[in-house]
Amino acid sequence: MIIDSHCHLHDPAFGDVRDTLRAALFQDVYGVIAVGCDPVTNIQTIVATTAAPKGVWACLGFHPDWTHLTDADLDVVEEQLRAHHSRLVGLGEVGLPWYSLADAPDAAGLMARGRARLERLLGLAAHHDLAVALHAPHGAAVGALEALKRHRIERAVFHWHKAPAEVTRAIVDAGFLISVTPEIVYRERDREMVELVPIESLLVESDGPWKYAGEFAALPSGPWLAGRVAEEVAKLKQMPVEDAIAQLTENACRTFELIWA
Repeated sequence: MIIDSHCHLHDPAFGDVRDTLRAALFQDVYGVIAVGCDPVTNIQTIVATTAAPKGVWACLGFHPDWTHLTDADLDVVEEQLRAHHSRLVGLGEVGLPWYSLADAPDAAGLMARGRARLERLLGLAAHHDLAVALHAPHGAAVGALEALKRHRIERAVFHWHKAPAEVTRAIVDAGFLISVTPEIVYRERDREMVELVPIESLLVESDGPWKYAGEFAALPSGPWLAGRVAEEVAKLKQMPVEDAIAQLTENACRTFELIWA
């Protein structure tokens, strides 16, 4: 059995959480780390855990590339974290803006605001001893890594990681994890990264309902894809599938402090 380490169960694509988990179970995916992105999706994520408390674990977040979010929204998320921290396994999806910078009239200002917001959120994660699920692709990864170190965060995963090899090595050397998606089945950049990173530092995710290409093009996206990702990790690591799944599951349980047997 495998755990999907990053899925947006709040999305309307997953109308019934129990049905979603049943479909995932057919692909040997037992549980889901469900992430939020703003005050509304955070509440929806908590509700998802009540629908399936043994198969869904919640993180509350504040998505850095959702440029419509305000400081007042961040205040609400902070209050949500304070109120619900005992029910959470992590803070996420949080991080630094990247994709939104391309069309921003003031990219430097947007990044500065993103850094300040991440500092606030990581302070709460440190205070409540929460794992952190990071959105920090490409050039945002270095800044996010530095912020984790400043706040002495011990448990974090760089979700759907994309960065140069030397940055990836620095993340792994710092004790943090890298999460990979179904793109490792058909994208050479991701396959090379998996070969570089020790399996003890890897997680697998669907990032559902994000759609994928290749063999997944005609398929709906959801936690059930995490099993296929685990199979491909095993292939790239040249190890038995059951051994890879056991290690990837152990990694998820260690990172998010899951009690799972």
